[in-house]
Amino acid sequence: MLSDAQGLSVTTDAPAAVEAVNQFAEQVLGHGNQAEVILQGLAADPTAVLVNAHGAVLHLWAEAPDSVARARPYLQTALAGLATATARERWYVRAIAAWTEGDFALALRYHNALAEWYPRDLIAASIGQYHYLFNQPSSAGMLRLVETIFPANRDNHYVHGMLAFALEQNGCLEEAEAVGRQAVAMNRHDPWAHHAVAHVFETQGRDGEGIAWMESVSDTWEQCGSFYCHNWWHLALYYLRQGDVAHVLDLYDQKIWGRAVKAYPHCHINAISLLIDLELAGVAVGDRWHQLEPYLFPGIDHPVHPLVELHQVYALTRAGHIDWVEAKLQSIGRHAASHPHQSVWERVVVPMTKGLVAFAKGDRKTAAVWLEPVLPRLYQVGGSHAQRAIFQRIYQAA
Repeated sequence: MLSDAQGLSVTTDAPAAVEAVNQFAEQVLGHGNQAEVILQGLAADPTAVLVNAHGAVLHLWAEAPDSVARARPYLQTALAGLATATARERWYVRAIAAWTEGDFALALRYHNALAEWYPRDLIAASIGQYHYLFNQPSSAGMLRLVETIFPANRDNHYVHGMLAFALEQNGCLEEAEAVGRQAVAMNRHDPWAHHAVAHVFETQGRDGEGIAWMESVSDTWEQCGSFYCHNWWHLALYYLRQGDVAHVLDLYDQKIWGRAVKAYPHCHINAISLLIDLELAGVAVGDRWHQLEPYLFPGIDHPVHPLVELHQVYALTRAGHIDWVEAKLQSIGRHAASHPHQSVWERVVVPMTKGLVAFAKGDRKTAAVWLEPVLPRLYQVGGSHAQRAIFQRIYQAA
């Protein structure tokens, strides 16, 4: 048995497997584009429980239609090795297993336990933050989790960045900005901390400061994965509110969709949301809706996430693919009926999609009728305040 960079035991005798775990942690926390490094650990130890669990996470985090299917072989190998695994590894594998089943409440019980007993397990904490943001939305839960691990990680800039974002999502804006700036002072290459402070500027309407802040660190995003286009999306929102449409369109073409990981649905959210905002501002976006089409088709019959589906159904409607829209609405309905752990699909996503399709077709009266009753529950679709705000703007326009 060996130890990782955080001093946590890993059930393996292969140093290369532990090194892969360390590098994977750096990629996850730094939102890098080399997370596949974890698969190198399997060459050193194909049955290592933690390495296989991380391999499952690699696919689950993609939120693609085939993510669960790709994750299952790794998860099954991890489950088969639990008898000789550490308690931390067993809890972590159980959390990932719950994720594959869509039982995010159970997953978070394990992640909260891991945060309490193993606060140096930053991958587990990061996944917990992700679930509280997207899959079991709770700003308060997110903050509790990060505050639990913070005392054991005061020297870690990544944890400062995690805390800054959790504080911002809970409305503690001044404290969030201070903690986020401290994270960047500790390490300038921390895109999540950049993003946390960007949220503060956006919430407070400090667009000029937001532009200066994000542009001052944008050179550090080159090694980011999908988060590259997300941070540029934040920057584009500042410019759009300042009325610099030409710059926004250029950022869309060069940074947001131009550099997107196009098979990754969360990258679709950035592009679609910005196109909606541009059209709400009266800007003609040309053929940009049609450019998205090839990447939206694979998800038509396989809903993956409420926030993703709401954006994609709107994009398909604006692209004029009404047959694809109908197929997607039907698949969402089937998904809502078959996932008891996720009532948000039936109570929020189904009526929201009907309202968004109506708005995208130009039927604003029908859109308002569908959207208004579900807006109080909009937080349940997940995502940050900034990501969900686009639906409020659509309703206001309707």
